[in-house]
Amino acid sequence: MKFGIVFFPTVSPADKPAPQYFDEALRLVDLAEELGFDHVKMVEHYFFPYGGYSPDPVTFLAAAAGRTSRVRLGTSATIPAFVHPVKLAGKLAMLDNISHGRLDAAFGRAFLPDEFKAFGIPMDESKSRFVENVEAVKRLWTREDVVWEGTYHQFGPVTLLPRPVQQPHPPVFVTTAKSPESSAEAGRAGHHLQTVPNVMSTEELQDRLRVYRSEWAAGGREAGTERIHLTYPCVVAHDSAEARAKGRFDDERNTAALSAAVASWATTTSSAYPGYERMASIGESRFEEKLAGKKLIVGSPNQVHEQLEQLAEWFGHDITLSLGVHSGHLSVDDAATTLRLLAEQVIPKFSGTP
Repeated sequence: MKFGIVFFPTVSPADKPAPQYFDEALRLVDLAEELGFDHVKMVEHYFFPYGGYSPDPVTFLAAAAGRTSRVRLGTSATIPAFVHPVKLAGKLAMLDNISHGRLDAAFGRAFLPDEFKAFGIPMDESKSRFVENVEAVKRLWTREDVVWEGTYHQFGPVTLLPRPVQQPHPPVFVTTAKSPESSAEAGRAGHHLQTVPNVMSTEELQDRLRVYRSEWAAGGREAGTERIHLTYPCVVAHDSAEARAKGRFDDERNTAALSAAVASWATTTSSAYPGYERMASIGESRFEEKLAGKKLIVGSPNQVHEQLEQLAEWFGHDITLSLGVHSGHLSVDDAATTLRLLAEQVIPKFSGTP
């Protein structure tokens, strides 16, 4: 099992100025590098406190690359539908060069109606745009004199510069949420997988991982070479009561931010997002229910170790956990304590390195 961190800000200027949030996040990047964590990631969202401080994860990761030499740098995830594939392929290849080959390129479809509206992209086109643009990016990374005649973009012949450092291209992850077929498609395409367990039951996620691993192997790929990243909010403190209080507060704020961001689903339907209109009534955080269901990683070091052992039993010891340690509502010192306690008292109990 490996461990990294993901930054998903859920704050607005009224909560914390953006320069302060980025300064704090970069301090935690330094600490993750020092403590031996596997990766740091940043999300892509717009407009709302729910992720809105990160409209371009590549910008943040470039800053992180300049102050680290080991930790991997992941988009979590960038949205191909919102940018021309030539631009996206170039930005990511440049980051791969700046970081000397440490990029993990994760792509997602997005799911917030207001974001699609702002970019003038019909939501019903999200999947077809996603599939087409990811393929275009990979082709630009791996071939010269590329001619592309897609449904949404046409270009060429062009040869991308700079070429990616990692060959044949940086690892490609696909972010999935509610669609079971997305996991199967990711395995068939030879893409790595990242998902958020909070949006499905344990049994549903187990089934999707079985399908994903099966499709990966069916393509002639060696079993165990696939990479699976699962994302969890995480708060660790010496005292379990303190961890629970802070975890509850953070989850309540995160849920409130999500609720505001998905409100437009009350008046939106899309064939590409069946059932998403129910998101408009998310309601309260349900902290205790999430904690009991292992949807959050919160507690003392011993409690968190037990939680992680359960996740390994459910989903496999080869998974990688991306831990959300700093949404911006708790202090940066709280996040640093979480990282240190994980690195010093929890992770050493698992084989391997963070």
